[in-house]
Amino acid sequence: MNTGGLYGRFFFTFDLYSNTMDAEILNIGDELLIGQVLNTNAQWLAEQLTQSGFNVSRMVTVADKMPQILEAFNEARQRAALVIVTGGLGPTNDDLTRDALCTFFKCGMKTDADSLARLHVFFTNRGVALTDLNRSQAQVPERSEAIENIDGTSPGMWFDVDDKVLVALPGVPFELKNMMTRIVLPRLKARFKPGEVVFRTVLVQGIGESFLSEIIKGWEAALPMGCSLAYLPQPGIVRLRLLMRGSDVAAMESVIESQIAGLQQLIPEYIFGFGDETLAEVVGRLLLQNEQSLSTAESCTGGTIAQMITAVPGCSAYFKGSIIAYSNEVKMHQLNVPPELLAKHGAVSEAVVLAMAENVRKTVQTTYGIAVSGVAGPDGGSPEKPVGTTWIAVSGPEGSHAKKFLFGEHRGRNITRAALAGLNMLRLMIISGR
Repeated sequence: MNTGGLYGRFFFTFDLYSNTMDAEILNIGDELLIGQVLNTNAQWLAEQLTQSGFNVSRMVTVADKMPQILEAFNEARQRAALVIVTGGLGPTNDDLTRDALCTFFKCGMKTDADSLARLHVFFTNRGVALTDLNRSQAQVPERSEAIENIDGTSPGMWFDVDDKVLVALPGVPFELKNMMTRIVLPRLKARFKPGEVVFRTVLVQGIGESFLSEIIKGWEAALPMGCSLAYLPQPGIVRLRLLMRGSDVAAMESVIESQIAGLQQLIPEYIFGFGDETLAEVVGRLLLQNEQSLSTAESCTGGTIAQMITAVPGCSAYFKGSIIAYSNEVKMHQLNVPPELLAKHGAVSEAVVLAMAENVRKTVQTTYGIAVSGVAGPDGGSPEKPVGTTWIAVSGPEGSHAKKFLFGEHRGRNITRAALAGLNMLRLMIISGR
């Protein structure tokens, strides 16, 4: 299992539960409040700020109305050392952030020469005349410093007042991300002179969060002082994040490594990877190492396993194809599932899913075959086979194995969990050699 290069570092200068370095994210825009636009900026900013050492204590969204904006500024500045504001910097009448900042910081406007020059180039390259309305976007509050925006027309603004920082950025995601990554985050780190935190994420599949917690509770209780554990569950996977804060990076990495080794001895069959690896990447690496190949036969997952596999660059070296056998006719005619098996056991059964896995392997001529058949929901369940009932089989050179799962009642989660469970069954078969 490849574990190299999987440590990450956070930057901190504060006690985790103090307000010294609290940050707030303030998003401005009616479109966010009426549900017209998904607020992906808040999620991305929270992740970036956390990884840079800030404790994101609140995310607030307000309408394009001056009283609400000013009230949000005031409350956020009282609570947090850092406030990141997004949205409302455009040229239209409902873009009020710039004026609100002037009101809040009791200052007028100034024209930023560099921003105005970029506006001239921006519109000239598009063969469009620069209007007074567009020219106004080069104006920033007098108490701020302009933040270069190479992707759009509105500069950002940096306020450092009363030992607190407020940064205003455009709401356009690709503009915001570039400005944050290139300029704002490096400057924040220099401004607050952070220390370091080392973390590592262990990826677990095949066991629920509560059951996992019960198994590893003794190991968790024995973690050394300063080493914290966070459970980060998502459908089909639990991520365990170990984190330490201090100044000696090498020592912290050594401590975390020793704890990971203990965890691997405790739950070896459930750990499939580390960091940002996907289960499909891990399985693909095993197939490549063993010069083996894979095909899939999918019913209720509708090609999700194949999609996960083909999302990995280079998968053509080991993935040969998939048959989406959603109907019984396709199961019979494309996968050669005997009609009597379907009649006797039904499509969602051990016998049928084993036949699907074995026959897709033979048809596509691969080392392994994965097959899935289930009741994804929300309809189609019965007392014998309720929604979420799923049979998964893996067929390989040493034989075939099938397993029944009861995933639940949510269609999307059922499909994701089934796809991941199938990949994990294959991983375990490859590792065990049977």
